Amino acid sequence: MKDTDIKRLLYTHLLCIFSIILSIFIPSFFLENFSILETHLTWLCICSVFVTAVNLVLYLVVKPNASSKRSSLSYKVTRFLKCCIYFLMSCFFFHVIFVLYGAPLIELVLETFLFAVILSTFTTVPCLCLLGPNIKAWLRVFSRNGVTSIWENSLQITTISSFIGTWLGAFPIPLDWERPWQVGFSYLKQQNKCLYSDGKTEEASQYACINDVVQLSSDATSLSL
Repeated sequence: MKDTDIKRLLYTHLLCIFSIILSIFIPSFFLENFSILETHLTWLCICSVFVTAVNLVLYLVVKPNASSKRSSLSYKVTRFLKCCIYFLMSCFFFHVIFVLYGAPLIELVLETFLFAVILSTFTTVPCLCLLGPNIKAWLRVFSRNGVTSIWENSLQITTISSFIGTWLGAFPIPLDWERPWQVGFSYLKQQNKCLYSDGKTEEASQYACINDVVQLSSDATSLSL
């Protein structure tokens, strides 16, 4: 039984990773100029939808915590509504935490909230799928020696890893970025943009592009001295 659960758990995680990959490539067939860098807000929404949908389908199919009792339709609807409320509360809670940790309060509100949404997708959604809107079960799983199954152990590890990854991803933001090698990256990016232009750019824009490259080059030289 344990080997079967390990295989099912492995397939579940692989499909979740595959859903993230699909969220990168599939939207490009339907949305013009789509990329995770240029249209990152759109990608965050799509990735959240993909991962949530895959989690719901997988847990409905696998049923790691299947109950022998039959529940009524009203109970299922109430449970679903509670899960939606918990998810929204999680998004707002993480948004407040990000602001307390230095995110802009008024500026970039949408970016901060979508960051909270994507974090809730990787932490709250699996908890809701596996444990449901049961706070006591959540406290039991995330307390010391409270895990009773391999699914709960995996949930504990992936949730904590998501929080650590979020902190590590945001950690370099307040650092000093005016270094010569960082200016060099901007220089190479701007130079590449000029070299691979489609030839239809107006002459004034081409001169502006060249001036930007020259300015970045001089900035890198002055910072290195």
